[in-house]
Formats: sequence, structure tokens, C-alpha cells
Amino acid sequence: MARLNTPEELNTFRQEILSRKDPNTPCISICAGAGCVASGADEVIEAFNRELDAQGLSATVDTKGTGCPGFCEQGPVVVIYPEEICYLQVQAKDVPEIIEQTIQQNQVIERLCYTDPVTGDVAVKESDIAFYKAQERTVLCNNIKVDSKSIDDYIAIGGYSALAKALGEMTDLDVLEEVKKANLRGRGGAGFPAGRKWEGSRNAPEPIKYVIVNADEGDPGAFMDRALLEGNPHSILEGLILGGYAIKSNEGYFYVRQEYPLAVENIHLAIKQAEQYGLLGDNILGSGFNFKVIVHQGAGAFVCGESTALMTSLEGKAGEPRPKYVRSNVKGLWERPSVLNNVETWANVPLIVNNGADWFTSVGTESSKGTKIFSLVGKIKNTGLVEVPMGMSLKEIIYDIGGGIPGGKAFKAVQTGGPSGGCIPEHLLDLPVGFDELTKAGSMMGSGGMIVMDEDTCMVDVARYFIEFLTDESCGKCVPCREGLRQMHRILTNITEGRGREGDIELLEELSETAVEASLCALGKSAPNPFLSTLEYFRDEYEAHISEGRCPALACKEMISFYIDPVRCTGCGTCRKQCPADAIDGDKKLIHIIDQERCTNCGTCFEVCPTKFAAVTKLSGVPVPDPVPEEQRAIKKKTKKKSE
Repeated sequence: MARLNTPEELNTFRQEILSRKDPNTPCISICAGAGCVASGADEVIEAFNRELDAQGLSATVDTKGTGCPGFCEQGPVVVIYPEEICYLQVQAKDVPEIIEQTIQQNQVIERLCYTDPVTGDVAVKESDIAFYKAQERTVLCNNIKVDSKSIDDYIAIGGYSALAKALGEMTDLDVLEEVKKANLRGRGGAGFPAGRKWEGSRNAPEPIKYVIVNADEGDPGAFMDRALLEGNPHSILEGLILGGYAIKSNEGYFYVRQEYPLAVENIHLAIKQAEQYGLLGDNILGSGFNFKVIVHQGAGAFVCGESTALMTSLEGKAGEPRPKYVRSNVKGLWERPSVLNNVETWANVPLIVNNGADWFTSVGTESSKGTKIFSLVGKIKNTGLVEVPMGMSLKEIIYDIGGGIPGGKAFKAVQTGGPSGGCIPEHLLDLPVGFDELTKAGSMMGSGGMIVMDEDTCMVDVARYFIEFLTDESCGKCVPCREGLRQMHRILTNITEGRGREGDIELLEELSETAVEASLCALGKSAPNPFLSTLEYFRDEYEAHISEGRCPALACKEMISFYIDPVRCTGCGTCRKQCPADAIDGDKKLIHIIDQERCTNCGTCFEVCPTKFAAVTKLSGVPVPDPVPEEQRAIKKKTKKKSE
């Protein structure tokens, strides 16, 4: 392909691509995101290509490996266009049947479609599935439509038209003003308005400026940025070029975790393709605007998600934060003005330039505009990525989209905002999702992690887990974070192991206050949130652990015991055979007994005991009943009375 020298040439090329595509030609889109690949997507893609070749259909049926469409619980996902037939949990062995029934005979294979667990209705199209119905997908929607390794696919759906519009019809100031008017707030953390950040860099006197993509996504359970980078890298790249144009920058960076090999591969390929087409490099589309992009792989340090630590790492130094005497948009990378936004923020920029700020602000709340992508994980039926309008309630996300809590369990809390976020209880489920609303509730938006917890979750242990994570990830540069978190983790561990003491809560509060007020960067300042939010909403659990030696959720291993109910035990032997510590005594037709001295509280017996018997129970804060005497352990057969 020859270099595109003007916006008009780009548009002509787009029309050529579309003219070569028959809208009625079957196209099989197979999710090739990391989650589906782990479930066998590569084998499915290979099977489709092999089967189509064998049947002589390769010339009349298109196939493409695409990005993640979000419904990770049901992967590998296959969508067949133009009918939009959606098949879930597809395996390689299903491919011949799909080719024969759906491609050749236009028949739907219902067993591969989504069946609503409540109504029993079969959803043939992707848009009919309850998981997608309540979403408003403007950023994620193209993941399943484009080959993540094809710039032509991206151009065909309107890709780089925002860049052509900006360079051909708008000044750099026009682009900046449109982003400001849209009130696009950063999707990676505190939600600072992107337009204001850009304006600060643009107005800085230093002539050399940088724009940076923060793809150092390290929150446990979060994979929003990863899915976008893997599935539609050109959308982020286009946004970055537009940002560079708006602030008069000629150099951009992708800071990507090296644990994201597919994302790194795809963004390198996207940059190479854009350079070949004249959409990146010197004199882009004949506008005189020059822009180059460099990819830097981070070493996986969570603290490098913080802006100054990331820039320090980009400079080739240890990834440690530095004091923000002057904001990094004025003095950042190499002491020069630097705009840092996360992946999702940059992906929204082409949409705003193309559709206008009014289109963007028509969705959302007064202070939080547009949509937000969340990774919905934990004790939830439908796990995956969801994109919803700002202002949707937590209840709608968890129940209407997520399908509620599995196993008939009760909802307990949802943790938002990553390790430094907070836990929101059931009575706040009607809370609308927005930057300010979540902050007022003691949590944060963060990058978009959303972990659902049920009645079996111990909130003290949740706080301990996240504080432990943050302790390990602290760079250690400042004492309040390095030592304060270490002491918080020690105290919380003691509480969950039954060694809590009066005064522990007050000491944790004091350590939290010090970390919030005196830590150098946002990691330390926000690190106490898991403790503070769980204490606010679940203080009774802390008090039960400390004062009563009891874990109300029966989750803390060192505070529970397992006991076999002699009334329910049938002597089936399942628990005894599976016990890794050989701590269960019993035989056929004998009531089984757990030797408490040998028991390691692993919970295997509780998990394997047949549900219909439910003989193994958990105890906490109460003595374990005395074992059944040897002479009473024989199980008597129950006889049924014959009806006369």
C-alpha cells in the first residue's frame, strides 16, 4: 500500500476497502483475546481455517481473530456476521457443525447459543443476550468487529477519520477545546479532566512536550486496558496522535506491562502499519505535523502506575515516585511538559473529535460524562468486561448485567477502584457509578476494577489481602507508606488469625491517617482505603474477631474448626479419602470424626461432602463438640414403614 498523503486519499482508500467487502459475505469473528486464547481460541481459529479450506469455502467466507467482546465467562466467543449469530464456549470440535449448519444451511445451533438461566429463553444474537442489553458500548463495541492485527479493518469502520478531520479541518486549539468541552475525565485513577491537563502542557513554555499512554494496568482482577490494547490498538494510537497534535507534541510513548505480550505485539504492529500508511511519522497526511511513538515495557511494578514513578521508569531509572512540586503536565518526563492518560481515556478521544463534545456529554451524570469500562469479577455469575453509561447504579451492573450472586448466596459488598479502592455494602447498591459518587462512599473509580463479594467473604481478611498487596508493591521511598503499611498488615494478620487485641482498631486508624497525610504519592495516600471502608461499613466484623475470637463469615482459617455432624453423616467416606492431612477417622457405616489436632483447616472435607448430606460444618468462636464415643459410631439403617 502506498503512503496516504492527504485526508482525501485516506477517505478514498476507505471506500476502496469497503468496495471489496460484500456486506452479505459471511464473516466469522473469533475472540482472540488473552482470556479466550486460554480457553482454546487459537485451536478454534485453526479449526475454522482448516475446515473452510477442506470444503473450498475460504474464498467466500471470511474469518478473523478479534479482540475481547467482554463476555469472558462464556469464551471462546464466536460471532457470525451479517446475522450477528453469537456462539459461546465454542471448541474446535464444534467447528464442522457450525460450517455445515450455520454457514452452509443458515441454521442456528441452539446448544451453542446463550440460554437465559431464569427464563430459559435462547438468545441467538449478541445484542439479545442479557449481559449486553443493559450496556452502552462505544469504546468496546469494535473489539469483536476488527481483526486486531489489521489496520485496514480499523480504517474500514472509520478508523483515523478523526485524525483526518483534525488535521484537515481543525486547528490544534480546536481539538483541545473539544476535549475540554466534553469534560473527559481520566479513566485511570482520580478522574482529573483531560482537557485541563492537556491545556497545562500546551501552555507550558518548554517547546518539547510528550504524550504518554499509561498501560501499566496492575490492579488484581482488572483487564480493561489489556483488552483494548489487544483488540483495537489503533483506537488508542489514534487518540495519542490527536493528543500530540492538540498540545503541540511530536513524540509519544506507550508504557506497557511486559506481562501483556499480546498487547505489546499488537501495539508494535499497529505503529508499524500506521507508519507505512503515512498516519504516523513525518508530515502526517500532508499536514506538516510530525509525530513518532516509542513503546516501553514496564517491569511489572504496581507503583509505576503512578504518574511520576512511570516517568522516572521511562527515563531508565528505578520506578519511584517523586514530589509533585510542579505538576507533571508542566514538568514531567525529563523535566518537560508531559500528558499522561490511561488507555481508555485515549481511546475516547477519536470518538469525541469525530462525534463532537455534545454527543459525548449526552451520556452520564452532571460531573461524570460518557461511558466507563469495568472488569466485573468475583462472586458474580457473569464475569467479564462491561461498558456502561456513567450514572448507572451498582445494583444494575451487578444484577442486570452480572446476573447476580451464584449459588443462592447473599450479596455482601463490591470493591471498586483497585487495591486502593473501597468496599461498598449492600445498602448502597443504588449508588450511581460516577467519580464523585464513589469517592463520597469511601471508594474510588480507579481504572475500573469491580470485585463482587458474597456472604462467605470476611471483610477483615479482604482489608488484610489488599494491604498485603500494597505493602509488597510499595517502592519503600517514604516511611509512612513503607513502614505504615507493613505495620497495618501485621495488625490485620493478627486479627484474622485470632490474635487481635483491644486498641488494634484505633492503632490502625492512626496509621491510616499518617499514611494519607504524609505519603509521597497516591499509592500511599490511598492505600488505607480498604481498611477504612471496611471498618466504616463492617465494624462489627472487626469487633467480633477481636472481642469474641470469632469470624462471622467463617472464612479466617485460623479462627474456624471443621466438625462432622453425627446426625447427618452417612459414613460414605468421601471426606476421609480426600483429606490431605489424614485427619479424619472412620470407616463404612461408621460416623466419621475429625482429629482437631491433626486438622490443618484446609476445608477439603467441607468442599467434598455431598450436598445432599452436608454433614461437615464450620464452627467459629464456639467449642468443637466432643467426638461421638466409639460404641455409638455405628450408623443404623433407616427403615421405611410400608403403607397399608
